[in-house]
Amino acid sequence: MDRAALADFLLRRRQQLQPTDVGLPAGARRRTPGLRREEVAALAAMSTDYYTRLEQQRGPQPSVQMLAALARALRLTPDERDYLYRVAGHSAPDRLAAGEYVAPALLRVLDRLSDTPAMVINAVGETLVQNDPARALFGDQTSYAGLERSEVYRWFVHPDTERIRYPEEDRPRHSRSQVAAMRAAYGSMGPRSRAGELVGELQRVSEEFAELWDRHEVARRFEDHKVLIHPEVGAIELDCQVLFTEDQSQALLVLTAAPRTEDDDKLRLLAVLGTQEFSQRA
Repeated sequence: MDRAALADFLLRRRQQLQPTDVGLPAGARRRTPGLRREEVAALAAMSTDYYTRLEQQRGPQPSVQMLAALARALRLTPDERDYLYRVAGHSAPDRLAAGEYVAPALLRVLDRLSDTPAMVINAVGETLVQNDPARALFGDQTSYAGLERSEVYRWFVHPDTERIRYPEEDRPRHSRSQVAAMRAAYGSMGPRSRAGELVGELQRVSEEFAELWDRHEVARRFEDHKVLIHPEVGAIELDCQVLFTEDQSQALLVLTAAPRTEDDDKLRLLAVLGTQEFSQRA
């Protein structure tokens, strides 16, 4: 670990960013250029003290999970991300693997979407980052660990809890879509990848997945119109727009409702109340 290089790199990148670059309000005039340490720490979900010690060459070696969070917070390019890992004493991650890194271009779009649900997912259905309206609609999709991080895995292994968001008549179609997308990921990533690990385990534990897998349907697709069932506001009809990275390894999902409709009102209500239980506010 090169503490001096790591500290200097973090400082320089922090100074090069403006609040509006990361979706923060500009606020009052600043005495120093760039983001404040506490702002970077908040974006990376770490304590300000921990981040400060890294910049002052006093911190412990950061984990790969912490480095992924810093790369996302500082909007690093793939080359900058690789450099960050190496000066911190880790190998640069495989760019073809399904990891924590989020393409800066997608983050810039996500930063500007504050009033409608949006999230970035990778090829195997893991949510990498989501905004507050998406958290209110789906719950925190970034809190899972291991194979549970994949929506595809949870869909087939925990159907009683995962499928309640969809009307019963839509669930078979959604199952096929999940498997077709996983086969597309498997084809591009290979059997020894994260996709291969998920496929092997799902074939073992889910008869439904195994049967659908044998159909060899392949498609990266998302329904352009869907109905979701929220536990508090009920059914919401939404349109889904998807923006892929150039290599199609990540996608930004944006969900909107037709303006001046009951569904639009429900989304606005969720945006105001966030993830709080409605009953607690009664």
